[in-house]
This record gives sequence, structure tokens and C-alpha cells, in this order.
Amino acid sequence: MDLLNYAFMQRALIAAGLVGITAPAIGTYLVQRRQAVMGDGLGHVAMTGVALGFLLNTSPVWMATLVAVIGAIGMELIRSRGKTSGDVALAMLFYGGLAGGVMIINMAPGGSTTNLVSAMFGSITTVASEDVTAMAILAAFVLAVTIGLRRQLFAVCQDEEFARVTGLPVRFLNLLIAVTAAVTVTVAMRIVGLLLVSAMMVIPVAAAQRVTRGFTATLSLAMVIALVVSLAGTASTYYMDAPSGATIVLLAIAVFMVMTALSTPLARRRARAARAAEEVCTRDDVKI
Repeated sequence: MDLLNYAFMQRALIAAGLVGITAPAIGTYLVQRRQAVMGDGLGHVAMTGVALGFLLNTSPVWMATLVAVIGAIGMELIRSRGKTSGDVALAMLFYGGLAGGVMIINMAPGGSTTNLVSAMFGSITTVASEDVTAMAILAAFVLAVTIGLRRQLFAVCQDEEFARVTGLPVRFLNLLIAVTAAVTVTVAMRIVGLLLVSAMMVIPVAAAQRVTRGFTATLSLAMVIALVVSLAGTASTYYMDAPSGATIVLLAIAVFMVMTALSTPLARRRARAARAAEEVCTRDDVKI
């Protein structure tokens, strides 16, 4: 594989692998609690952070992380206190983040919306060594939260009232989910892009749900799907000269369609097995 001879492709593939394992890790919880579009809102607000990074001549990844985390906390606090609906909070993040990013990037020395476009849609050539280091640190945080606290997070996503009765710190866990989603957005920024990262949080999870039962099985399969399509999509961009984010998302959609096609016969087989087991139980009851 001649693409591995190039340092920029090595960095891009490492970054793609980090995106593949982190996006569905938090996306599974967001889908569970019906907040699948949260990644879109956080992606938009992170654009302001990217623009601030260029303006202040600092790392766009770390600045985007800081701004996205602040936005996620603000959105979650507004939602939990009921001062406005979650949809309104998301809309504010969408448009305010996008407008702020465009405005600030034009204020930066030599600022150009080209820099913002690469962050919006992803570009394998923009992944620097320091970006890989930052992404690895952020990905470790995401995996530590989503896997290490999976029982608590699952309980909160399923039923907040029940989780509160059992003594779980519901508000803290909700904030942790929001912060982890914000961190994941910036992990995926260089490869998938801020506008398409939400797709990688949702589509692999939706594909896995077509053929799996149970939370752990869905989470595991979603991570495998996202990892495969992220690496395959990034490698494809080298040969096809295509945008990495769009290629990865289209591959994920293709996998979802395949899983959907497989789910119908699988559901029929499970139904037949369930009926057979029920008939066996009925005959045993009659004998007794």
C-alpha cells in the first residue's frame, strides 16, 4: 500500500481510526435519548472555536474543543432548567456558531473562509502531528467516559427519573454526555468535518441496531462499522481525490442500507425461532 509511504496519509489514517471508535461510542447514547442532532449544533458552535484559533494563532483543535464544551454545557443547562426548549437551544448553536465562525475568520490575519471550509467538511491534508496528539488525548477521554461509565450513562438515557431514584447524579451525567459529545465533534473535525460529524455519530448506530439486540452489542458493532468506513473512506480519498468527510459518510449510508436488507430475513428467522420455542413450552405445559 503505497499510501502508507506518505506521512500525511499515516496521520490521516490514525485520525480516521480515532474518529471511527469515538463517534459511535457517544452517538449510541445520543440516539438512545433521542438527541441525534446534537452533533450538528455542537459542530456549528465549534466553528467559532476554529476561527478563534486562527485569530489568536493557537491550535484550532484545542480552541474548538473549549468553545464546543462551553456551548454544550450551556445548552444542557438551558434544557434541564426548562427555560426554553431543546430545539431553540440547538437553533441558537446552529446559527450563532456558524455566523460567529465566519465573522471571526475574516478578522484573523490573512483570514480566509477556505480555512473554515476545510474544518466544515474535512480534509486529510490538514491533519498535522500536533492534531493527531490532541485527537488521541481527546479520544482517550471519550472512550474512558462512554465505556467506563456505560452502565450509569445507559440508565440516565433510558429513564432519568428512575436513575435519579436509584441515587445516580443525573445532572452531572447529563452534562458529561454533552461535554463528551462536544469533545467527539472536535476529534472528528479534521477527517469528517464539523458539518458531517453528526452523521458518524448516528448512522453506524442506526445500522448496528438493524441486526443486533441489546445495548452492548449495538455499541460494539457500531464502533466496528464506523472504524471500517472511516479507514476505507480515508484510504479512498487518496486514490480518488475525493473529499474525505463525504466519502466516509456515503460509505456509512451504504452499510446502513446493507444492514437494512439483512435485517428483514434475520427478523423472520428470529420470529420463527420464538414461535418454535413457544410451541415447545406449550407442549410441555400440556404434558404436565
